[in-house]
Amino acid sequence: MATGYRITAGTGLHKGDRDYQQDQLGLWPHAQHKECLLGVVADGMGGRSGGRKASDQVMMTAQQLFERFSPERDSPADFLQQLVFEAHTVIRLTAVSAEQEPHSTVAAFMVMPDASCHWVHAGDSRIYHFNQGRLLRRTLDHSYVQTLVDKGYLTPEQANSHPQSNVLVGCLGTEADPPATAALIPALAAGDALVACSDGVWHYLTDDEMGHIVDQLPAKESCQTLISIARERARGYGDNLSVLVVKFEIKS
Repeated sequence: MATGYRITAGTGLHKGDRDYQQDQLGLWPHAQHKECLLGVVADGMGGRSGGRKASDQVMMTAQQLFERFSPERDSPADFLQQLVFEAHTVIRLTAVSAEQEPHSTVAAFMVMPDASCHWVHAGDSRIYHFNQGRLLRRTLDHSYVQTLVDKGYLTPEQANSHPQSNVLVGCLGTEADPPATAALIPALAAGDALVACSDGVWHYLTDDEMGHIVDQLPAKESCQTLISIARERARGYGDNLSVLVVKFEIKS
């Protein structure tokens, strides 16, 4: 199916002020259908090797499943649910007994040849959908402070600076099944942009700031700028940072 846009994309990964990198990301076009694209961000937790092992398992699961995915025959929504639960199972089976149990967030989206987009997330890594810099929709974190926002006890701004803002109520690798909140964009259009990122990025930027940067800059430069701003605002206390930007631009 012909679309009214061309796709450009960029990625950014930085260990921030941590001693080691536990974030991982992947952005893959389908081998037979270049209009089909999978993007995944995973923020690992659980010690030096535990967190990285968990986020690596998310990436490996995503790649292996995507290699077998057929855009003509298979359901993207089912694929993303399978990604979450298979990665969760593998992380549980490969837990590092000498360290804190490995856990990971996941935020994954799939762009289809018909211009639809499906996404899923577990934890506090986010996906944003912008059009010309305006936020249309984003994921809501599986976190303690988000439950307080949902109940009206905190504003989103207060949640961001809350001392327990990093406490999750669901992710991969825990004893309980992970949440796997899904969403559908029926039709992407020229001027749209998708951003997936870990909390090391979004914690330091408002939705409007992020949308403006992504709208004004090319995809790769957007990633670099988002990371630079987050690093500056973290003032030496920044987490790992990972970000994917996919822009849907008017065909020239």
